[in-house]
Amino acid sequence: MKKLNIDKLDFEKVKGLIPAIIQDASTSKVLMLGYMNREALEKTLEINKVTFFSRTKQRLWTKGETSQNYLIPREISQDCDNDTLLIKAEPKGPVCHTGADTCFFEENKNEPFLYQLENVILDRKENPQQDSYTCQLLEQGTNKIAQKVGEEATELIIEAIDNNIERLKEETADFLYHLLVLLRDKNIDLDELMQVLEERHS
Repeated sequence: MKKLNIDKLDFEKVKGLIPAIIQDASTSKVLMLGYMNREALEKTLEINKVTFFSRTKQRLWTKGETSQNYLIPREISQDCDNDTLLIKAEPKGPVCHTGADTCFFEENKNEPFLYQLENVILDRKENPQQDSYTCQLLEQGTNKIAQKVGEEATELIIEAIDNNIERLKEETADFLYHLLVLLRDKNIDLDELMQVLEERHS
C-alpha cells in the first residue's frame, strides 16, 4: 500500500476531521464519501478495513461492521493540501446502505474495453501525437481508413474460411480497431451503434 505521511495531514481544518473519498480500486468508480479523524485512519491501516468517524454516532465506525460489506483499502493518497484522502478500495458487497453499488446510485462495473479503446482513439484525435499510428491514420483521412477496414475485413474472412481460429481472433481485433478509427473519423460513437442494434432487436 502507498505510504502515507499522516503527520502532514491537516485534521484541524474541519474540527479534527478530513473527508475521505472512496474509489473502487478496479473500476475507478467513486463509491462513497466519509470522514476520518486520525484515530479512524490509524485503525484503517491497522485492521485493513476502511474505518470512518461517524458524525452522527460520534464514534469510530468500520464500514461493513453490520452488513459485512467491508471496504478493503488497496491504496491511500493525500491531496496537495493534505486535507483530503483518496482511498482506492476493494468493496466486499454493495456500498450504500440502500443496497446500491454506490452511494451515488451508479452501477459499479468495469467499462467494456471497446469503450476504453474508443476513448483512446478520441484522445488521439483531439491531442495528436507524432509517433501514434492512430493519429497517422486519422491524418490520412476517410479513404485511407476505409481502405484499411476493407483490408482487415478481407483478412478476417480468409482466416475464417481456413478455420485458423487464433489468426481469426487476431484479424477480428485488427478489424474492430480500424472500424473504431473510421467511426471516430465520422464522429460516430459506439453508443449510437448500440442504439441502432437495440432498436432492431426490439
